[in-house]
Amino acid sequence: MSDDKKLKKLEKKLEALEHEVGLLQDVNAIRKLQYAYGYFIDKSQYNEVADLFSDDGEVWFLGGVYNGKEGVRRLYIERFRKQFTDNHNGPRYGWLLDHPQLQMIIDVADDRNTAKVRGRSMMQAGTHETASGKQRQWWEGGIYENEYVREDGVWKIRRLGYFPHWHGSFQEGWGKTPIDFIPMATVCYPDDPLGPDELITPAPRLWPATDVVPFHYEHPVTGKPIEIDNSRAREGFKD
Repeated sequence: MSDDKKLKKLEKKLEALEHEVGLLQDVNAIRKLQYAYGYFIDKSQYNEVADLFSDDGEVWFLGGVYNGKEGVRRLYIERFRKQFTDNHNGPRYGWLLDHPQLQMIIDVADDRNTAKVRGRSMMQAGTHETASGKQRQWWEGGIYENEYVREDGVWKIRRLGYFPHWHGSFQEGWGKTPIDFIPMATVCYPDDPLGPDELITPAPRLWPATDVVPFHYEHPVTGKPIEIDNSRAREGFKD
């Protein structure tokens, strides 16, 4: 092999290695971004949460979609901040809202401009008996199917698709959770000033429904799309 061919081969190998290193850097940046989301939510830092989203970002939450910067702020600042912390951007005494971010599978597009993540959160939340407001403690678990975009060189959340699957009080656990314990959105903005911009159809159902959220990736061994059979996931429900 001539020196010229050897040099071109080395250049291609170097380009491939640089690309692989870049993808790994992206994975780490996206993981840090999503972990930061969890830490900000833990302490009700809703201004900081809103700043994690892209200009066209959106949130899928409890049967509704909140679109763009305005929709994101409506959910986190106008709704959550006012409801949970009396419009204070930060924690309040006796208020627990831990959101650990778990089991993330991160797939970065080959052009390194977009990415998708499947992950999980298992929340512990509630109020201390000496705190103001209604006393309650609950568990919650859900799945993320998120999208990310590189905007001006910085990774941001393009879609936070959170699908809470189950809730349970601390006292009774999840075995006695009432059907439709947390109602899904039914009215959109502006009819509901704090509502979503659009509804998810069909509306998701909570535990004891056990629907599988579609996977953004193919089976890692067979390479085939992952088939979903939710035909028995809602047997006790009446629509």
